[in-house]
Amino acid sequence: MFATAMPIYLDYNATAPLRPAAIEAMTAALGVPSNPSSVHKFGREARLQVETARQKIAHLIGGRSDELTFTSGGTEANNLVLSGFNTVIASRIEHDAVLDARRDALLVDVDERGVIKLDMLGKMLSDLSAEDKKSVLVSVMAANNETGVRQPLQAITALCHQHGVAVHSDMVQLAGKYRVSLAEFDLDFATISAHKIGGPAGVGALWCKAGRRLPAIIRGGGQEKGMRSGTENVIGIIGFGAAADAAASEIEADEISRNLAKWHAAFEQTIRAACPEISILGDGADRLFNTSCLALPQIASQTAIMALDLDGVMVSAGSACSSGKVSASHVITAMGRGDLAPYTLRISSGWQTREEDLATLAKAIIGLYKRLS
Repeated sequence: MFATAMPIYLDYNATAPLRPAAIEAMTAALGVPSNPSSVHKFGREARLQVETARQKIAHLIGGRSDELTFTSGGTEANNLVLSGFNTVIASRIEHDAVLDARRDALLVDVDERGVIKLDMLGKMLSDLSAEDKKSVLVSVMAANNETGVRQPLQAITALCHQHGVAVHSDMVQLAGKYRVSLAEFDLDFATISAHKIGGPAGVGALWCKAGRRLPAIIRGGGQEKGMRSGTENVIGIIGFGAAADAAASEIEADEISRNLAKWHAAFEQTIRAACPEISILGDGADRLFNTSCLALPQIASQTAIMALDLDGVMVSAGSACSSGKVSASHVITAMGRGDLAPYTLRISSGWQTREEDLATLAKAIIGLYKRLS
């Protein structure tokens, strides 16, 4: 066992470190009374800051700012759109913020790589009556938070729109990593979250295509055009906008994505060479450049996480939804690898990650596996 001089954080898909630009922007706004609904000077300034942030976030996802509604996070945004339809069709690998929000959802299978079965989705849509289709929503995440596997969104939206059915995508893991154009995806609704891109926790947004309207689930003062009442989280929104601006600049430069893709490929190659028994989940599918999901046979996820933490490296077993919870992944089970679900680790990198971080993790995992397997 060894310990690194500084802890290495490789759990970006759970939450990303707060960006300096977000810290600076939020710090500058602290201490000023900030209610964007007030008509006096402070209120007008707060409104300007909120709308400026809205423009930056809309730019990040290739949408219009007037189509964005701020929420308390991705979970609330998902609940807002999912509650607006009588019937929801979702993939089996959706985040709990979708599956728990609509436990009555009709579920579409995925293949062994974790990619949605389009033929099954098509059959489910064909079986709906023309009248039913008016109140149906298909919800498929853009990229899985555990495996990093990306879904064929354009094919999904094309199929759904052929049947006159609306489409929502939880884009929490994709936004801020790739150049996104909501027009190209042809979505009706999309969810994003601040803390996944280096902004603060507790703020997110739902994008609704122009002309789309949803019934509010939080009612009150009519903020956010009546879609989400309650005084806006001005400080959080400012941080969200600053993080979106920084992420957009990184995407434009393309350096971080190229480096992370290269470093993850080298990391996985090293693991394969030293420990061929270790499986890489989602291998062969289009995956996020920052995500590797490994299964270490016979080494429980919690044991591996604790051992790596003692070595100074922080990773996770999958979705970080409730404090201290490490349970078998429904995502891995849906991929037909339930036998590996108790043994999976998720490694996810981001804007602060260095090449040596992944190299150090590879050595730690190899040593752990050879010691305990």
